[in-house]
Amino acid sequence: MTLWFVFALMTVAAIFAVLWPLGRGSRAERQDTENQGSEVAVYKDQLVEIERDLTTGLIAAPEAEAARVEISRRLLAAAGSEPAAAPKSSVKWRRAAAVLALIGLPLVAIAVYIPLGSPALRDFPLAQRDRAPGMAQSLENLVVQVEQHLEKNPTDGRGWNVLAPVLERLGRYDDAVRAYRNALTYNGESAERRSDLGEALSAAAGGVVTAEAKTEFERAHGLNADDPKANYFLGLAAEQDGRKDDAANIWRALLAKAPADAPWRSLVQSSLARVGGGSAVPALSDETMAVAKDMSEGDRSAMIRGMVERLATRLKQNGDDVDGWLRLVRAYLVMGDRDKAMGASTDARQAVANDAERLRQLNEGLKNLGLDG
Repeated sequence: MTLWFVFALMTVAAIFAVLWPLGRGSRAERQDTENQGSEVAVYKDQLVEIERDLTTGLIAAPEAEAARVEISRRLLAAAGSEPAAAPKSSVKWRRAAAVLALIGLPLVAIAVYIPLGSPALRDFPLAQRDRAPGMAQSLENLVVQVEQHLEKNPTDGRGWNVLAPVLERLGRYDDAVRAYRNALTYNGESAERRSDLGEALSAAAGGVVTAEAKTEFERAHGLNADDPKANYFLGLAAEQDGRKDDAANIWRALLAKAPADAPWRSLVQSSLARVGGGSAVPALSDETMAVAKDMSEGDRSAMIRGMVERLATRLKQNGDDVDGWLRLVRAYLVMGDRDKAMGASTDARQAVANDAERLRQLNEGLKNLGLDG
């Protein structure tokens, strides 16, 4: 509706722009004619007044004659400059132009819009435009442009760095592998590039850490022993080979060095719990761990259960903590209480149901814990 209102205003403005000079010109001509006619009438009245003054003796004959000559000269000048009345044909042309502007302009606008526009297109809600296919197509068009640039400039290492992760995100894993290899060739060795290449190789294999991918992660680990991606996938390779204890050791070491706010911490914790190497979380502080070492197995288990119960109580009051829910579910699984883990996962989904991003993170974490449904 707003769009049609704007179009209507534009049409009215165009019509007004055409009609305004026509109407203005005719009014100006009428005004000039009226002014010149009034001037002639004044001169005629002055001649009559001179005759009256001469008759009554208020002015001498020579002076009357001189005044009569001067006023007659002015009268002739005014009468000579008086414009002729506008011909009827000019008035007809103005009227025809006005009718054409009022009717013709809208018709021309409609005739142009119908073949070029989309009058039958329904409204497209703003919330759906972000998910429109056109956006993905525009990204693919950009990728095509970058690929064309790299065909002409194959040694542009920065271009390969930019292109490789985009290709991987689009699911073009084989192309991403080639791009990562070129990035290594033209930018040099780095742990990050080796890890990215290994990840792309694993993605191309459907998530399996192949021998080729493992080699890349080992190279990355050799360049930087603390590279988180390399360590995670080396642990995953150990798990896929059936060496769960080795995987748990790798992931424990990774968590020990990880920052508290590391975005991948929850993924590693979930993986550690999956291989049975995780402790019942919430994580214990160094002081608590020191105290726990001196406890009997029963006391230690009671302390951990108490911490888990306190975590469950807190989450009932504030259910927005996705990491908290994942810690709770993982703790129940480690303690062997799968029913409580399932119940906690159901409560967690209900708590974050109105937040799409939190729900996505929760479902991904639960999937890593083996609770898909």
